[in-house]
Amino acid sequence: MTMTYLETLHEEIRSRQNPADAVKMQSYMKNKFTFYGLKSPIMKEVMKNHVKMYGLPEMSIPEVTKKCWNYREREMQYMGMFFVDKLKKGMQEDDLKALENTITEKSWWDTVDHIAKHHMGHYIQTFKHREQELVEKWIHSPNMWLNRTAILYQLGYKKDTNEDILKYVIEQHKENKEFFIRKAIGWALREYAKTNPDFVIDFVNSTELQPLSRKEALKNIQLT
Repeated sequence: MTMTYLETLHEEIRSRQNPADAVKMQSYMKNKFTFYGLKSPIMKEVMKNHVKMYGLPEMSIPEVTKKCWNYREREMQYMGMFFVDKLKKGMQEDDLKALENTITEKSWWDTVDHIAKHHMGHYIQTFKHREQELVEKWIHSPNMWLNRTAILYQLGYKKDTNEDILKYVIEQHKENKEFFIRKAIGWALREYAKTNPDFVIDFVNSTELQPLSRKEALKNIQLT
């Protein structure tokens, strides 16, 4: 029986497994996931060779993410993210549910942060009319990772950052004690400070932020 595109890729990854590194990677990720132990340079090599030989998958974003997220090994979720990176120019509005599933299923910062910035950020820029609706949905969700996504999706927007939305999402969770939320607030502000430091300084000084969020926000700003 001929293996499918993803089955072939999975077998290539499995054949390069490193049990010693797998243990280290699993420990670093709080033993939440199973790894084959492929470090980033090897993953890039495998993917480059696979795409060179077989091309990109002839699958929609919902199909490729569902199949990659069904694999037990974490490397396959990383591969799923790579495929969305390559396929996102053809992203469809009804891909939203599949993209949200990649945030709410097998959730941890190693996937969510990339998805928030590169996939959800692209989705909202492409389907701008959905922005307000999705911001409200994500920031008030009981799912912490969707909250984090609402805070982080504008990373990289630079001058196109909607300052009102940035302030709004932070205000909703400024008292939240969850580490990943406090860290996200600081990160979002620190990143935007590269574009508009005065805005970030004024906002931090006028808003009761958690100490970690404040520290992270001002990390690269020279205060006088």
